[in-house]
Amino acid sequence: MSNLLSPADDSFWSEQILGLTHLTLAVLVGLLLLAVATRFLTMRLSPRILKKIIRSDSIQSKTVKESDKALGTAAGAGISFYILTALLNLPANETTGFELPGMLEDFIPNILQFIFAVSLVVWAFRLVSIVKDVVELFDKDGELDGSEKTLISAVESLLRFLIIALGAVFIADALGFNLTSLVAGLGISGLALALAAKDTISNLFGATTVLLDRPFKVGDWVIIDSVEGEVMEISLRTTLIRTAADTVVTVPNANLVNTPIENFGKRRWRRWQSLLHLDLNSDPDDVASFCDGVMELITASDVTVKHDSSWCQVTTLSAQSLDLSLNLYWDVAGGAPEREAKEKFLLGIMQLAKQKNLKFFDARMMLNS
Repeated sequence: MSNLLSPADDSFWSEQILGLTHLTLAVLVGLLLLAVATRFLTMRLSPRILKKIIRSDSIQSKTVKESDKALGTAAGAGISFYILTALLNLPANETTGFELPGMLEDFIPNILQFIFAVSLVVWAFRLVSIVKDVVELFDKDGELDGSEKTLISAVESLLRFLIIALGAVFIADALGFNLTSLVAGLGISGLALALAAKDTISNLFGATTVLLDRPFKVGDWVIIDSVEGEVMEISLRTTLIRTAADTVVTVPNANLVNTPIENFGKRRWRRWQSLLHLDLNSDPDDVASFCDGVMELITASDVTVKHDSSWCQVTTLSAQSLDLSLNLYWDVAGGAPEREAKEKFLLGIMQLAKQKNLKFFDARMMLNS
């Protein structure tokens, strides 16, 4: 200090208040003001910088407006911690006269490190919610289905777990815990937990496989082993399937990894064949016109494909009825849309038959006659 200050100045800065020299108090106040200024500048500048990088309004809101205070606090505590640590680590021959009593020499840096770690954890925790916005940004149809929502939930849970784990390590270090013993203890505890939760972990890996490989999605009609039905929900532990009998089967995700899955929802088309039975007394010209009209219904529909391979033709002249063979291909994504398309198509056939004065075969009329 003698080479920087006059004797009077040196005497002033060396005077103590509550065990701290004037110089030490000045440095601490300066670090506090620096932390406040850094926090203020970070809160002001980070939104402007991030808005130029991020185009999505939703992501901007979550990364800037909802997280700027935590980020600013982390920046202020971090820079103060760095400068304070640098001052405390100066060699004795380069000292500036700044020194802290033994207790404060560990306490103040630990407090700054603690604030820095907690603020970073809070900031990172708030950023986790942007996973959904990022997925929506790259989603082609703009709507998230059940499996995508489950995947987002799984990713968010994993990120939160990692943030908590890493944050706990930093916070433990700030509080002065022995990290070597802590990590060793966590390793042993983690091994015991993994053995105890083996089935749960297998289900989580199974869910990850299903969500990433996407062998099926919510709404698909599937056959998994001996279970057949519509996929209702894909969760982290199980997959729920509603059968044709309206029962719900719970399939552990661990079973899906090595089980063949037949997915009717991934068909390029759904072939449908049926027979129409007309009255034997139907006029041949009306029947031919009726067949042409049915084909027009097929080709005009926006949920049918392979029109060249579709037909409606007379195939059998039985003792009781005139039988028409019907063949077409639906282009629908699930069982419910297929049922709706069939209903609309069959009602159209009934309307067409009424226009052509054609009657469908009725066994009751045969019995009455």
